[in-house]
Amino acid sequence: MPAFRADLLSEKHTRRLSVLRWLGLSLSIFIFGLAFSSFLAWRHFFADIPTLPEDLDQLWAMERTVSLVLLDQDGTQLATRGPHYGRAIKIADLPTFVPQAFLAIEDQQYFSHRGVDTRAIARAAFANLKSGRTVQGGSTITQQLVKLLLLSPQQTFKRKLQEVLLATQLEKRLGKTEILELYLNRVYFGSGAYGVDAAARRYFSKPATELTLPEAAILAGLPKAPSRLAPNQNRVQAQARADLVLRNMQIAGYISAEQAANALAAPPELHLHASPSEYGYAFDLIAADAQSLVGNGTKDLVITATIDPKLQSLAETVLAEQLAANGKTLNVAQGAMVILNPKGAILALVGGRSYEDSKFNRAVQAKRQPGSAFKPFVYAAALESGVDFDATRYDEPVEIDGWEPQNYGGGFRGRMTLRDAFKRSVNTIAAQLTDQITPAAVARLGKRFGIEQNLAPLPSIALGAQEVNLLALTRAYSVFANDGLLHPTFLINRLENTKGDVLYDRPEVQPVQVYDPALARQMTSLMQEVVLAGTGRRAALFGGWQAAGKTGTSQDWRDAWFVGFTGEYIIGVWVGNDDNTPMKRVTGGGLPAQIWQKVMSRALEGRPLKALNAPPPNLRSESDETLAAYYLSLIEAFGTAAEASNEALIAENNAN
Repeated sequence: MPAFRADLLSEKHTRRLSVLRWLGLSLSIFIFGLAFSSFLAWRHFFADIPTLPEDLDQLWAMERTVSLVLLDQDGTQLATRGPHYGRAIKIADLPTFVPQAFLAIEDQQYFSHRGVDTRAIARAAFANLKSGRTVQGGSTITQQLVKLLLLSPQQTFKRKLQEVLLATQLEKRLGKTEILELYLNRVYFGSGAYGVDAAARRYFSKPATELTLPEAAILAGLPKAPSRLAPNQNRVQAQARADLVLRNMQIAGYISAEQAANALAAPPELHLHASPSEYGYAFDLIAADAQSLVGNGTKDLVITATIDPKLQSLAETVLAEQLAANGKTLNVAQGAMVILNPKGAILALVGGRSYEDSKFNRAVQAKRQPGSAFKPFVYAAALESGVDFDATRYDEPVEIDGWEPQNYGGGFRGRMTLRDAFKRSVNTIAAQLTDQITPAAVARLGKRFGIEQNLAPLPSIALGAQEVNLLALTRAYSVFANDGLLHPTFLINRLENTKGDVLYDRPEVQPVQVYDPALARQMTSLMQEVVLAGTGRRAALFGGWQAAGKTGTSQDWRDAWFVGFTGEYIIGVWVGNDDNTPMKRVTGGGLPAQIWQKVMSRALEGRPLKALNAPPPNLRSESDETLAAYYLSLIEAFGTAAEASNEALIAENNAN
């Protein structure tokens, strides 16, 4: 038996320890390498992964650009700007087949998975490998939602891993119904429409709550390739995709074979909603007002405006027709129009002949000389100072601080009443009146009436030589129509976001009494005479409607105006040229009055008569007017003589 050797045992133990140390070191290196590699992999794939917001309500607004939807008073959509997101729709408010159509084509296992469908991913991978290209996707609706809201559209393995992680996180924080609602309200449907309600309105001119089964199938087929399959661009492929949706719905048990057959046999008709250009000028103002009311941070706004689509279309059409018919003959290229109701709501606003050709808004941005259309404020200030319209003045050459006003067409009429001078728009007498009551008094009254432009107290203010815009002038005329009350003009009644949150609701704004009601009625009566027997006869209405207004023509026929009102509307019309070149003797009593009459007549069709709140106009023939002026001058002369005699007697008595 060999002798026991301790040295050999020690050597074996040492080798074992050495092996163990090597294994331990190798394992440590492996674990460290694995950890480091995992760290690098995690860093590569997930270091820049977006995080879900703390407040998941933010998902309704993420990745949105500014979107504006314009509605009329009845909630009818008039126009949109930017992407159209539509109103937020609850699944409970939709026909059951609408969400079912999306589930059938996009994610039949939606209610059984936890954000990721591994079987669908495997099935898609096998199909793609077999064909050698991407022919099938395995993304769930939850994955599509996080890709839409949080990730880039790049088709990379990195993005796919991030999509999976975020989808599982989202499923832990939101219920299935909430996720599906978010998806239906945010997914893109082509033609600028985001969300099922926007798509329903864009392609079928109806809200999503009123969709039919064939229409729902069309929409459900779009998210795969919204631009390529948009039914207004490629109806054949859009319908083929819709047919696939319907067959999948039948297979999934959502609809019966009979329902599928009926829907397949009756493809829906498109009723495309266009955004008419006639709202362009008004929409520019509305957008600016909306942002000032709620701030620039609001991404989507649903605006309930004061615009009446029928009146807007009427104003656009008549102005375009009249300019087309008379433009070349009269050398007039542009026009503008404003229609107000008595409460200050802007019902129509046309800033030019064509918004596509020129975005310059001549109703508010252009400042032009109103000419005699400013004379109502001269006479209103005179009436307020105690001047009687039946008083007489002489239409004769006058000079005021070196200024010599001339009448249209030249010549002078001699003695006449102020009433007749206004009706005939006599310049010399308006200048005399202004000199009598002072230009400053006229400027102050214009400012009280809402003309915000700076009115210098110069003698020429009598003839409207200072520039104003059409909206301000029309608003000022509304004071006469409203018994001296000034209502601020406005375009917006309500602002909401697409979730239905009310951001602004216009409060009741009390008008300001800026002029005596009795005097306002006298002025209205005076302006009726202009329409019935003066320079504004082409604006006269029929069917018993009363109208009051005033013509205006600036020097060398550069601007022509007619502003007037009935018991229903206040309308202002301007025509001219952007480069300020003269028209061919166009006066306010010509083309503008003609346009005004056509628009007002059609606007009043079918409406009950509403009289003006004013005394009957004092109409006299030309000969009677001449006699009246003569006898009134005698009365004034005798009155002046009697007053002088009385003053002399009083002075004599005082002396004694």
